[in-house]
Amino acid sequence: MSDTYRILLADDHVLVAEGIQKLLEPEYELVGIVADGRSLVTAAAKLQPDIVVVDISLPLLNGLDASQQLKKNNPNLKIIVLTMHSEPNFVTQAFRVGVSGYVLKQSVGSELVQAIREVVKGRTFVSPMVAQSLVDQAVNPSPTGAPGEVKVGFAQTLSARQREVLQLVAEGKATKEIASILNVSVKTVEFHKTRIMKELRLRTAAELTKYAIAAGLTSIH
Repeated sequence: MSDTYRILLADDHVLVAEGIQKLLEPEYELVGIVADGRSLVTAAAKLQPDIVVVDISLPLLNGLDASQQLKKNNPNLKIIVLTMHSEPNFVTQAFRVGVSGYVLKQSVGSELVQAIREVVKGRTFVSPMVAQSLVDQAVNPSPTGAPGEVKVGFAQTLSARQREVLQLVAEGKATKEIASILNVSVKTVEFHKTRIMKELRLRTAAELTKYAIAAGLTSIH
């Protein structure tokens, strides 16, 4: 092709990243592969890709919050989510933060290439399986969960900074380490942790971790 689009990939699974690299390189220039959301934000600023392909479940900073930062830094950047998450809540939040495509890893091959071709034309792309789940959700809305049950989906009731703190807590980072990563004081981290627990009505680190996993904020299992 006459115009080779520059693509930056963010995925913390080496085999997946290598497979995507082999898929894209015949047609596109893969300028870098990163394994966490914070490295993604840094690499995007340095490498200036045309397109970012990003997983939602990234360590240190999840793909949706990273995408939100990327779009703030460069509104013209095209972002395609590549994920295992097909739940409508994730899809809706992804497009709210400004992504242009949503592809499931189960159908990565031809759909990812098709998604890239669509988004560079200024269009959006959604995997057919995801589109069907959105239709199903619209036709048959899920009933409200039981009291205390964590509803799977992005933690929209929290602020972006609160989600960052929650994810790092769930990934086992100590308060001092979180403060260093976020470049804030230990006191600020403790303040956010207290607010998060009050907002979510949770009492322990274990409960916070369980919530973060269910909400898709962390890649740990």
